[in-house]
Amino acid sequence: MRWLFGAILAIVALIAVVLVGGYFALKRSDIPYATLEQTYASEESQYLDLDTGVRVHFRDQGQSAGAPTLLLIHGFSASLHTWEPWVERLGENYRIISLDLPGHGLTQAPEDYDASIDAYVDVVEEFVTKQNLSRFAIAGNSMGGNVSWEYALAHPEQVQALILVNSSGWEDTREEVRDEPQIFQLLRNPVIGPLMRDLDNTALVRQGLEAAYADATIVDDALVRRHTDMSRAPGHRDILLQMTLGFRDRNYATPERLAPLANMPVLIIQGDVDRLVPPEHARQFNNAISGSQLMWMEGVGHVPQETDADETATAVNEFLYAVFEPAALATAN
Repeated sequence: MRWLFGAILAIVALIAVVLVGGYFALKRSDIPYATLEQTYASEESQYLDLDTGVRVHFRDQGQSAGAPTLLLIHGFSASLHTWEPWVERLGENYRIISLDLPGHGLTQAPEDYDASIDAYVDVVEEFVTKQNLSRFAIAGNSMGGNVSWEYALAHPEQVQALILVNSSGWEDTREEVRDEPQIFQLLRNPVIGPLMRDLDNTALVRQGLEAAYADATIVDDALVRRHTDMSRAPGHRDILLQMTLGFRDRNYATPERLAPLANMPVLIIQGDVDRLVPPEHARQFNNAISGSQLMWMEGVGHVPQETDADETATAVNEFLYAVFEPAALATAN
């Protein structure tokens, strides 16, 4: 029996060696910000140091200061690049500011950064204060929508209009939540998530992106590479993991919480083929926010600002014109 016990130990040891070897073969190191900036920064890129130690990457485009301002907040694991189609189409009429949240894009955060929706609201608040923005419209996609409506609740005196694009924020009570992309299921696992943090997640990132787009053929190698590269910025993987593990502990939307937004112009845009945020949540926002407008888009996925830029930008332009033009006329008179 001694030889059998020894053989079992040898097999277990061999499996351990293979697993450890596989782990290190798949392990990916951080990519320095300087390297990422060479590829993903643009001539419009600017950086702002906040008192909290966060260094925000942002773009200030379109019309100059003094024009109606639209502040854009991206979603989870995305970056300000997601708004480029809107900037191109709306920049003629508005000053458009887009930024990367901590753990995303080219924004740097201190090692001890404690990520959450509330923390992101605080980042936006400090950014807005340092940029001397007193009144503006704010738009957010997915998690960025959650940040945007929380910001509007906290600072209604600043927000002239709110635009929610496939916004998150309601508790997901569906039984079929298991159908969400595998990368989110794995990252939410408190054991597997931390182990996966430093591994090559290219295949899983591709799967997540394909779930975000109604037409998966849009997901090319360049798009996947940008998302995987950005996630490997120093500290980003820790923050993304924090957000993933803590996402269900946030302060969810309720009709009572959203009621104060009734006096604010609100446009809700929703693609009905959203595999990441339940489309019916848009109707919940619409029902909870008295006077809000709902733009329901058939055959459209999670990021309509990218896939259906012409249609969504036109709707946003018309919505904001109704918000800003009366104020401009009143000032002129």
